[in-house]
Amino acid sequence: MHVTLLAHTPFPEHTVASAARLCYSASTIDSIREGLTDEKTASFVDMLAEIGHESPIEHASFTFGIEGVSRSLLAQITRHRIASFSVQSQRYVAEKQFEYVLPPEIAAIPEAEAIYRRAMDEDQRHYEELTALLKEKHLQENLANGMEQKAAERAAEKKAIEDARFVLPNACTTKMIVTMNARSLANFFRHRCCNRAQWEIRELADQMLALCLQAAPHLFKKAGPPCVVGACPEGKMSCGQLQQMREKYRALREENT
Repeated sequence: MHVTLLAHTPFPEHTVASAARLCYSASTIDSIREGLTDEKTASFVDMLAEIGHESPIEHASFTFGIEGVSRSLLAQITRHRIASFSVQSQRYVAEKQFEYVLPPEIAAIPEAEAIYRRAMDEDQRHYEELTALLKEKHLQENLANGMEQKAAERAAEKKAIEDARFVLPNACTTKMIVTMNARSLANFFRHRCCNRAQWEIRELADQMLALCLQAAPHLFKKAGPPCVVGACPEGKMSCGQLQQMREKYRALREENT
């Protein structure tokens, strides 16, 4: 897995503080940034967290490049609907020697890992065999319809991989660009940093949070699973590791601010 913060709102905390200031003062738009020092900005952002006023933080957005994650993770992250996603298409991009995610629990058992890798190799072979058969069929149809050779081959491959991709596993890696505003990110971190989240998306959330802390430490200083700043909301489903989780995210904040 590799996560990059590609872009974010310039001076995100100042932007959020300006929006908050407008809510609580008679300032005009032209004067809203006057005297807004780093200290006052931090104070405004901290105040928003204390009183639970979240709408101003929607004015800051963050764009991530994400690689080496599974299609299984893709199904989970797109449930966070207040976000924008651009994902590498298996319909248009052929999966030649596709890479895949190896779950740690499987990697911990040599026999299980061997079975898993054989399954991936078989999926690759089936994908390539289906692609070849379908491509030949579509190529002959395209040529019969008067298409030139090169154009016919390109169109045939595209149509072939469109159907051959159905045999590809959830483990197959993908790439995406994701944009969320800070409020949506806070919600994402509450759900996906939790110990009850699936391990892969939890790792992704931790890497994204670390990048956010570097870019806007005050904006995300309370970000993470709910137990970091309060009680665990999971009831009897709790992982029971409240102190360990608080220590983990305390260390994460210290490392990245």
